[in-house]
Amino acid sequence: MTEVENQKIQAETIVQARPSRRIRDYQQIGIYKDINPLDWEDWHWQLKNRIRSKEVLSQVIRLTPEEEKGIDKARGRLSMAITPYWAALMDPEDPNCPIRRQAVPVRDESIIAPHEMADPCAEDRDSPAPHLVHRYPDRVLLLATDHCAMYCRHCTRRRLVGEHNEDEGDPETKFNAAVEYIKENRKIRDVLISGGDPLTLEDEHLERLIQKIRAVSHVEFLRIGTRVPVTLPQRITENLVNMLKKYSPIWMSIHFNHPKEITKRCKMACDMLSDTGIPLGSQSVLLKGINDRPYIMRKLVQELLQIRVRPYYIYQCDPVRGTQHFRTPVAAGINIMEKLRGHTSGYAVPTYVIDGPGGGGKIPVGPNYILSQAKGKYVLRNYKGKIYTYLE
Repeated sequence: MTEVENQKIQAETIVQARPSRRIRDYQQIGIYKDINPLDWEDWHWQLKNRIRSKEVLSQVIRLTPEEEKGIDKARGRLSMAITPYWAALMDPEDPNCPIRRQAVPVRDESIIAPHEMADPCAEDRDSPAPHLVHRYPDRVLLLATDHCAMYCRHCTRRRLVGEHNEDEGDPETKFNAAVEYIKENRKIRDVLISGGDPLTLEDEHLERLIQKIRAVSHVEFLRIGTRVPVTLPQRITENLVNMLKKYSPIWMSIHFNHPKEITKRCKMACDMLSDTGIPLGSQSVLLKGINDRPYIMRKLVQELLQIRVRPYYIYQCDPVRGTQHFRTPVAAGINIMEKLRGHTSGYAVPTYVIDGPGGGGKIPVGPNYILSQAKGKYVLRNYKGKIYTYLE
């Protein structure tokens, strides 16, 4: 069966299937009503037709003055770019829609708090070679691209990520220095390919990069960090998963923030990856007014398990410039962890972390269950608040 035939079957299946939650049929949206399902299911079409202007976006949602001003100011690197798929998930009337708030700029992005930084995680400082970050002893981060399918408004790499006209460089040679550094450092056993979003690369470009890393004998663990299964699930094709399968084991960390992101189409993409043998984990960012209520985060992590995605991290929103309106108190994250531990399956409980500003790395934060300790005696509390003593 050809790729086009596979694509047609997938498109027909998606159109006929009932979604897991109520969302707008894209063909009910004026500008998309005449779009062929085959085009809608083509990830290249989705990228080519991303929403980049308020004139187009106003045909999908009713823009508020705050959003219009935000779009006007979102110029340069992290300009607005929203896939038609994601746009169809947005509530057209509610500016507090969690899908909409993550994608549509608002005026608050232009407010810079005193403690905010361009590079809060000090990745540039810890970069020993172009496109590479080496902070932890045995693992490195390889930034494969500075493009994403959609530009999330809370992006921590907004200094790097976005649409611009700089020369991307020769894809055959641009990572040579990074790969040589990995080869020369035998302590490195774990490589995370991220960006931007590496799944926005064409299959052959991504494969050549994976080949170079897999050729390093001491690299044992290879991961891909992506949001594409959430913002552009059409990108997960048979060709892609078959290519990735050749280099197994590959693990994948997917950025989920809200239960409304888990649609039938997203589930299909995750099923394709899982069925190929790729373990999936979720990384979420704690965002004010979006997922900072315990019941929302509990719903998210429980639904992630249903699509075979293991909740891995909840990040405190980094103090990156222009994101103050997204940040919650740390106490909100601790409260969420308090409401997860013991109240749902342990598989559904991620680790809440703060990325230490200035390059401190991920620091776990959570409720205190050790009330006291002395000479081998620990006084503990459980999730119900009951007190127990453990003697070593």
